[in-house]
Amino acid sequence: MVQAEGLTKYYGKRRGLEDLTLEIQPGEVFGYLGPNGAGKTTTIRLLLDVIRPTRGHVRVLGGGSREAAVRGRIGYLPGELALEGRERARDYLEFLGRVRGGVPRARVDALAERLNADLSVPMRKLSKGNKQKIGLIQAFMHEPELLILDEPTGGLDPLVQQEFLTMVREVRTAGRTVLMSSHVLAEVEHVSDRVGIVREGRLIAVENVAALREKAVRRIELHFDAPVPAEEFAGLPGVRDLRVTGAAVRCTIDGRPDALIKAAARHTVVHLVSAEPDLEEIFLTYYSDEERHDDRQESA
Repeated sequence: MVQAEGLTKYYGKRRGLEDLTLEIQPGEVFGYLGPNGAGKTTTIRLLLDVIRPTRGHVRVLGGGSREAAVRGRIGYLPGELALEGRERARDYLEFLGRVRGGVPRARVDALAERLNADLSVPMRKLSKGNKQKIGLIQAFMHEPELLILDEPTGGLDPLVQQEFLTMVREVRTAGRTVLMSSHVLAEVEHVSDRVGIVREGRLIAVENVAALREKAVRRIELHFDAPVPAEEFAGLPGVRDLRVTGAAVRCTIDGRPDALIKAAARHTVVHLVSAEPDLEEIFLTYYSDEERHDDRQESA
């Protein structure tokens, strides 16, 4: 659905994006993560041919996104959505529907109801959150093959955010594809198949969400019906910060907990607490690892 090779963009001497190579497969939700200014919006604008690359190549839906036939198969929500004017939101959406070859009014009304959007209000009077709802409706309403969403939940209340995530899951179930950029990790954690992490214009990792969690640090606490010998838990693969106090074992696990579970199975476990890894912690780990790598290169 998306193929980028060596995609690079400089604004004068300032780097916006450097040597991005990426593929997004049909039917997947790809989360594109990074703080503000990392290069997410530059990437999206290059994919959509809003700006041209300094070097590198990109193909979207098998062609170039400047082609009208390709653009019509894409739904796009920009990160900064400018909706002004005296016309009502409904009139604006009906105009876009006609441009796209016709969108049933019932489809627009259904999306508006799901997002709790009032289409009778002039666009210049819409709040930031309501403008975002209109932006989501126009991106979803023609059921595009590829949805490209730049910071899609900005200004939305929590209930609408959850409805939006449900809509993304439905798109994936229908076999369509989503690229969703965000600096809010929680909103991509539960819907993305893979995530790309971008830092200072460079893609530093592309991982399956399940694989990210597998690599993460877990804090585990085990309680047994009787005291256990500490030596049975010492030196287990991936186990660190081990503390054995009578019938309680507390430790930190890097990666899979298989060795710890097998050791615990020799005894009667009466209580188990596992603090699930936070995707934000994983994300920050990638950033700190990359910084250490950069520091080593500079010192060399």
